[in-house]
Amino acid sequence: MFQILVIDDDPAVQILLKRMLERQGYAVVAAGNGEEGITQAFACHPALIICDWLMPGLNGLEVCQSIKANPNLSTTFFILLTSLDSVADRVKGLDAGADDFMSKPIEQNELQARVRAGLRLHQLSRDLQTQKQILEAELAEAAEYVRSLLPPPMTQPFNISFRFIPSRQLGGDCFDYYWLDENYLAIYLLDTSGHGLRATLPSVSVLNLLRSRALKGLNYYQPSDVLRALNDTFQMNYQNDKYFTIWYGVYNRAKRQLIYASAGHPPAILISSKSLSLTEVKRLRTSGLPVGMFPQVKYVDGFCDIEQESTLYIFSDGVYEITKSDGTLWTLDAFIEMLINSEYPADNKLDQILNYLFALNSKEAFDDDLSIIQFNFD
Repeated sequence: MFQILVIDDDPAVQILLKRMLERQGYAVVAAGNGEEGITQAFACHPALIICDWLMPGLNGLEVCQSIKANPNLSTTFFILLTSLDSVADRVKGLDAGADDFMSKPIEQNELQARVRAGLRLHQLSRDLQTQKQILEAELAEAAEYVRSLLPPPMTQPFNISFRFIPSRQLGGDCFDYYWLDENYLAIYLLDTSGHGLRATLPSVSVLNLLRSRALKGLNYYQPSDVLRALNDTFQMNYQNDKYFTIWYGVYNRAKRQLIYASAGHPPAILISSKSLSLTEVKRLRTSGLPVGMFPQVKYVDGFCDIEQESTLYIFSDGVYEITKSDGTLWTLDAFIEMLINSEYPADNKLDQILNYLFALNSKEAFDDDLSIIQFNFD
């Protein structure tokens, strides 16, 4: 049974509304002022509130604002009872969060109709809220599943660590690293367009395909060949119009050489500390459209010798496409500058970077997945 709260300082109006509503089969609770009404609302979580506008102490607008500010009462339908009938007054009521108005003197048929309509909207809001909670729970489960697929951190013969922060909607970030043989390590990070499960599923498919080396006859040591094979396999027409960007590299630890290719992905950043006063920074990126966007795209390889005391950062665009508190968008250049200038020790640098990004972000959660891999070669 729906519960209705009546808030009015006039006992006669309280009794009239209570009788009318109870005759219709509703459970009714009454309060004689705004403070008491708010207390009752927080205690019983009514489906609908009918509140007088003009009352001593807290008026109806103030009561409405307090009720609507409480997340537990977000679906409660609020009707302001008023003798005020100007457009300006109604605008004030709507701005305060009121859902409907009813004029004095109270007409029984109008009361019944407005209450029925309000309760229908309350139920609809509750149903939508329930579906939202179910969806968020499913996305959280999907994020945990993606996290379970990610490789463990590596400490020998070099150090590879990462951070993965899925957005509230869950995006399409995924990454992996594994030995092709005792000397060659493959490492990649990809980002599928869009959000939700439709973005996550292609990412997981790519991870499973590469990890199992299911593409027969493919030279997994040649990044450009890998991207070309992925582009042939994951065309948009067959993948729900989804494409993805990817950075893929193979490191030869014997020769200390990195071969890499990218497909529309942000560059990997290689930072080499030649001395205390000299730091060299390289942006490792090759030309190539995102995978799946067009058939028969040509991908090329880049080569890089890895000097002593070098660190490689591979990341998705979620680490720098962040809306700051002033409304402007952070940039890739600013992110790279932060990487270069940060003087944190390698074992906790990623945590310090994340703390910086959380402080920079103007929202409670990131708009996109945030993924970053730190590869310390020595």
